[in-house]
Amino acid sequence: MNVFVIGIGLIGGSLVKDIKSTQENVTIYGIDTNDGHLTEAISLGVIDKKASYKDLPSADMVIVSIPVDVMVKELPVILDAVHEDCVVFDVGSTKSMICKVLEHHPKRRNFLACHPIAGTEFSGPSAAINNLFKDKTNIICEVELTAFKLQERALKVFQAIGMRIRYMNPVAHDKHIAYVSHLSHISSFMLGKTVIEKEKNERDIFDMAGSGFESTVRLAKSSPAMWTPIFKQNKENVVETLEEYIQNLTAFKELLLKDDYEGIYNEMNNTNKIKGILKRNTVKQEIE
Repeated sequence: MNVFVIGIGLIGGSLVKDIKSTQENVTIYGIDTNDGHLTEAISLGVIDKKASYKDLPSADMVIVSIPVDVMVKELPVILDAVHEDCVVFDVGSTKSMICKVLEHHPKRRNFLACHPIAGTEFSGPSAAINNLFKDKTNIICEVELTAFKLQERALKVFQAIGMRIRYMNPVAHDKHIAYVSHLSHISSFMLGKTVIEKEKNERDIFDMAGSGFESTVRLAKSSPAMWTPIFKQNKENVVETLEEYIQNLTAFKELLLKDDYEGIYNEMNNTNKIKGILKRNTVKQEIE
């Protein structure tokens, strides 16, 4: 099987590493605008060969792992180039615009809209790791629009590398992911910004930072080139989540100003319920 990965970073690179370790007779071809990434990916064993769009007619599977603003422009071109028995899937964090752009494409049946929910704060070919997707959820949207035999090919690969599959429509996906992913990244970026600005005057602040701070701002190390287009494409949902988040922050501030520490305790105690929710979801996923 000829597998092409377009955009060789954390997600695309990790996917092909797992595909290579779980599938027989696979050759991995890499396409990237950064030739240095291609050279590095070959030296690391992430891909086998460099390629370009002119090679796409030989692909059996194409993974598109590029920023979502570039993706909406490139996916139609990629689909134009592949043969009728090739499955193309993306890994973008937004789905509505991508699905809309491809709605009437002649090869829509060749496309599977995916979002594997996994990652780290690192980027580039060296960030690719094995087993990144084990026990992680892969959201698939509009599966009914993809040819059944091509769905099967992709699903067998996903299952072999240990991903759980969840089906969702693009609108619901973008709304839900704004809360559990996009808002988390904004919070991390803005907390990092706040501390950096304060550190200009108080040099000891980072010496005092513990593991709690480090884990909270971990996402602030993520690529702005990837995340800015995500916020743009999901602007409406992101703004809604920010408004709710800001309301909660403002309410917490008011409790402090009023010396209402019983209210603060109750707010935190009620939010502690999230531990049980996350635990139930973890158990459920292990059973599945």
